Amino acid sequence: MAAAPPPPLEPGPLPVFTQEGFGDKFLRKTRENPLVPLGCLCTVGVLTYGLISFQRGNTRHSQLMMRARILAQGFTIAALLGGMVVTAMKSRK
Repeated sequence: MAAAPPPPLEPGPLPVFTQEGFGDKFLRKTRENPLVPLGCLCTVGVLTYGLISFQRGNTRHSQLMMRARILAQGFTIAALLGGMVVTAMKSRK
């Protein structure tokens, strides 16, 4: 068997990392998983509408909106978990 040449003594160049601001990171994460911000907006919208209904005295509609808020939160959690699974599958490849 032929011996392989020894590894080089000098390390290779280090990678250069750029600082990512809040806005850049938010846009990147939104592009990666657009369902999470959509679910958050739906949750906030339904919650706001439910609170307005409660303030106006329409308790039946307020209760309906609070139940819809739970569904919207569930959708957001499912989108988060789905995004995590997709990201984990991409990193394994």
